[in-house]
Amino acid sequence: MNKWLISCFVAALLSTQMLFAQVSFNTTVSKNELGINERLRVEFTINQDGDNFSPPSLEGFRVISGLNQSVSNMFINGKRSYSKTYSYVLVPLKKGTLTIGQASVEVDGEIYKTTPVNVQIKDAVELPKNPNDPNYIARENVHLVAEISKSKVYINEPVSVVYKLYFGGSVRPSDVNPIDMPEYKDFWSQDIPSRRTISQETYQGKRYNYVAWQQTILYPQRAGKLPIAPLTLDVQLDVPTNKRDFFGNQVFTQVSQTITAGKRTLTVLPFPEEGKPNDFSGAVGSFTLDVKTSKSELNASESLQATVEVNGKGNLKLFSLPELSTPSALERYDPEYSEQVSTTLSGMRGSIKNAYTLVPQYQGKYPIPAISFSYFDPATKSYNTLRSKEIIVDVLEGPTAVGSTAVTPANTYTTLPSAGSSFQFIAQRATFRSIAQAPFFASKWFFVLLFLPIVILVLLLAIRQYKPNETTVAQKRKARLVKKFLGKAKRTMTESSSFYVALELALHNYLKSRLQIQTNEFSKEKIKALLSEKGVDDQTTALFVRLLTNCELARYTPSSRNSMEQDYQTAVTAITQMDKQF
Repeated sequence: MNKWLISCFVAALLSTQMLFAQVSFNTTVSKNELGINERLRVEFTINQDGDNFSPPSLEGFRVISGLNQSVSNMFINGKRSYSKTYSYVLVPLKKGTLTIGQASVEVDGEIYKTTPVNVQIKDAVELPKNPNDPNYIARENVHLVAEISKSKVYINEPVSVVYKLYFGGSVRPSDVNPIDMPEYKDFWSQDIPSRRTISQETYQGKRYNYVAWQQTILYPQRAGKLPIAPLTLDVQLDVPTNKRDFFGNQVFTQVSQTITAGKRTLTVLPFPEEGKPNDFSGAVGSFTLDVKTSKSELNASESLQATVEVNGKGNLKLFSLPELSTPSALERYDPEYSEQVSTTLSGMRGSIKNAYTLVPQYQGKYPIPAISFSYFDPATKSYNTLRSKEIIVDVLEGPTAVGSTAVTPANTYTTLPSAGSSFQFIAQRATFRSIAQAPFFASKWFFVLLFLPIVILVLLLAIRQYKPNETTVAQKRKARLVKKFLGKAKRTMTESSSFYVALELALHNYLKSRLQIQTNEFSKEKIKALLSEKGVDDQTTALFVRLLTNCELARYTPSSRNSMEQDYQTAVTAITQMDKQF
């Protein structure tokens, strides 16, 4: 009986120890729902001493404080209560449902994990107003405003957006990081570099310091109410407190604020149908048209250049130049496109040009017909049509087209020789000669045919010796490509922003030259699709798109000389590989 009681007592004691030895590892959050401008405290608590704590994924949050660690070890009524807590203070970066992932810790060689916790992030809420609270001081003295130059424009009329970061009082921004970049769907856009110097301006009746954080020029591509998604920044601020240091200087504390410029909407008007020319291709602004040739007189088989150039202020990169029409007797090559366009907050200004190479085949006078170019002027809300003059190309010397004469009037074409007039009259009287043949052996043709293989063999060896190998040809072609498209980028490698602007322009010009597409088609998805259609492999396409992405990112972050050289070499490799595959 006593042995049975002792066994029961031991079993109960062991059960109690096992119960108390059970490990509990949990996650608690201060709120399950909060505004995007509020803070969240997350605690991971374990009831036994553990090691090798591994924090969870905190994607969608920015860590304000942590990792913090605290230990509680108490004895109440003879019972020991122990807990260890790992904690973070977080700020959400976006709205929606965010997940606090699994944390893990090791206890006596075993790994224990928490259960993921979902937190709902909603719109910003009104926070308490405490004049002594650094967070309240920061909220009242920091603002982000999007200034739009016009609220109502036509399609392809420029409008500028300037994001101004205002800060007042003694508040000083120490670090600024973009969270959500504005989306410009249905716009052609280009960021304008800004020095971000501090200026002063009155905002809402109060004097503020401000920085033009981002400047962008937009060209709407369709009519309607077009939304502009907001820019959101995470700003670290030094906020003054009521405390003083040992030397009497005011003590500052660092506060984090998430600010947004708010969503804006732009009204875009369609082009008026009344008076719309048939040759209107979407040009908007104020332009001039110039059509000219490098020569007015030349000989047959010589070449001349004919250029079609549009100058002025407007959407120069977003329309096609009118095509030059030439007589069939002037052999015409595909035009070489070039542009000299500068983009500022007021829009694009400069010139675009197509240069045609023409080669006449016969002597005579050949007219190049006049061409027209129409554009819409938003200042006068009307269409304008420009027309060039007819140009006469006088070919002085060269073969004469059989069965035709040179044409002098400016509105007539030179007739090319027809197939029927290319044959001469066949003589009807024949002369006869003896067909008796001399012996072939030891004749002139005998020795010619005997030594001909030797002569051919020597010539082939000589040609092979002096023929440039494929490596030399490839190197020369690579050098021409680099000089043509990347020369300007290489010359501006001393300055980061200028280099990446030139590099991005070079990549665009290369695609326009090879794929014959317009700048308004330049989205990364469109580029991938076009390159795939042309047979460019996925690796080269990804390399090219990554370069364009690097150029865009370089507008916001400074780049080292090493990074610029690496991107330049990558551009050389991408263009060379693509050109081979084309």
